[in-house]
Amino acid sequence: MARTEHIDRLSTLELFRTCSNKDLQRIARASDEITVAAGTTLMEQGDAGTEAYVILEGEAVVRRSGRKIATLGTGDAAGEFALLDRRPRSAYVEAATDMRLLRVKGSAFRKLLSETPSMALNLLAAMSMRVRELDRKIYG
Repeated sequence: MARTEHIDRLSTLELFRTCSNKDLQRIARASDEITVAAGTTLMEQGDAGTEAYVILEGEAVVRRSGRKIATLGTGDAAGEFALLDRRPRSAYVEAATDMRLLRVKGSAFRKLLSETPSMALNLLAAMSMRVRELDRKIYG
């Protein structure tokens, strides 16, 4: 039953929106559910990105250079670009409440991409849509 919830949550994320149900099942199998207490640091700005989180329950605060820039809640994701680029984290994220999270490990995710070229193509399409949307917002 929990896997169905995981697949449902993954399907709503921009990064995975173009993935097939079969691909979402693969991602869910490569993920694990964890719980964290309020005050837990999920990621530090500047650290290497090795995993991403999908919030199943709870809220997190996002800070960049010490300034609050967002609050994330159920259904939101944090750190998803680290799954693809392994670049340093662009923000600090802390659990504002007790949380239930779906943790997607980068190494397992990249293995899935190498084994499933169609998933990689779908993710490229999703990234392209995101870049186009940002371009439209900036340049009109």
